[in-house]
Amino acid sequence: MPLLKSWVASANDANHPFPLNNLPYGVFSTGEDDPRCGVAIGDMILDIAAAEAEGLIALTDYPLFDVPYWNDLMEEGPAVWAALRERLTALLAKGSKEQEAVEPLLVPMAEATLHMPLVVSEYTDFYAGKQHAQNMGAILRGSPDLPANWLHIPIGYNGRASSVVVSGTPIHRPNGQTKAPDAEMPSFGPSKRLDIELEMGAIVGTGSEFGQPITVDEADAMIFGYVLLNDWSARDIQGWEYQPLGPFQGKAFGTSISPWIVTASALEPFRAPTPPREKQLLPYLSGSKDGLYNIELEVLMQPEGADHASVIARTNYSRMYYSAAEQLCHHAIGGCAMNAGDLLGSGTISGPERSEFGSLMELSWAGREPFTLETGETRGFIEDGDTLTLRGNARGDGYTIGFGDCVGQILPAKAWG
Repeated sequence: MPLLKSWVASANDANHPFPLNNLPYGVFSTGEDDPRCGVAIGDMILDIAAAEAEGLIALTDYPLFDVPYWNDLMEEGPAVWAALRERLTALLAKGSKEQEAVEPLLVPMAEATLHMPLVVSEYTDFYAGKQHAQNMGAILRGSPDLPANWLHIPIGYNGRASSVVVSGTPIHRPNGQTKAPDAEMPSFGPSKRLDIELEMGAIVGTGSEFGQPITVDEADAMIFGYVLLNDWSARDIQGWEYQPLGPFQGKAFGTSISPWIVTASALEPFRAPTPPREKQLLPYLSGSKDGLYNIELEVLMQPEGADHASVIARTNYSRMYYSAAEQLCHHAIGGCAMNAGDLLGSGTISGPERSEFGSLMELSWAGREPFTLETGETRGFIEDGDTLTLRGNARGDGYTIGFGDCVGQILPAKAWG
């Protein structure tokens, strides 16, 4: 599909992340106005709440956009999602007869503050990147061998929806228990091995009933869209607590997402296959569509006071072993009910080269091999004041589908007691 031309001039730049082909969904505010739903188009935001109030958008007999989140639209299902996308395209396409009515509803993105685009119902994080799993095995256990179950099921754990925040929200270094290898007792204090995880987040749009399994194809149709996701990780806290029940406090202090939900429809031209299976998956994990997407990803790091950020990793979402649809299917296969607004973290996305590793744990090999930034600083793990940025783009025929940056700065730990 080539670039779709819009009467919003900035949307026609081949390198702009928000062309008419994209139309991602977010929540914004200006001045002292309350947050409201908006659609990114070029350098502007279409006030979707105002468009609905003025009758330019009428998808149902009741309002969908009188609330500052997109969950109400999600619950309407794929037919209404498609109708909205079709209507937005008609309103914003070059030659639209309704341009004059729509123009007053555009807000310059530079004047807007972005907020959480959805109410996160529940959050589940997966461990579905093969290279990352092998790297972690080599670092922690001296062997890249995968756990016996890894090639058969998408491994995950239930996280904290309350800790999911929008890009730009500062993250405080967490306090917690850690234990040095040669120490007799654990100690308490700020994490010294703070890390990121480069992930994609899949947003569930329509739910499933308690007790009812779903297929991979049904799961694929349930996914509303995707965001960039940074699953901040305190490796030393995690290392002491994770046996036998897995991550807890080392993962519960913050998860950042990008501010725009890029719809599954916008990503449809970029579908990519999952890799060849080393072990044949059980039949319930089979689907009829390619489940991954060709999305270029990068991680940038900027120490406080540095004049620019350094790119420390580049990889691609297609490096994953399990797709979001396979993860969602497995999540519900035992009867777990899924809800509109559920967020599924893909797991850390790493490729075979060190330049493609999606965490500092891998990039510095657990701090034993610190790397040097373009500005001269060295890092093993994150220091206070560092800003980490995730970026993602899918490249089409004369256009780019972007997510908006996922940014977080690490602040010192808060005092306790």
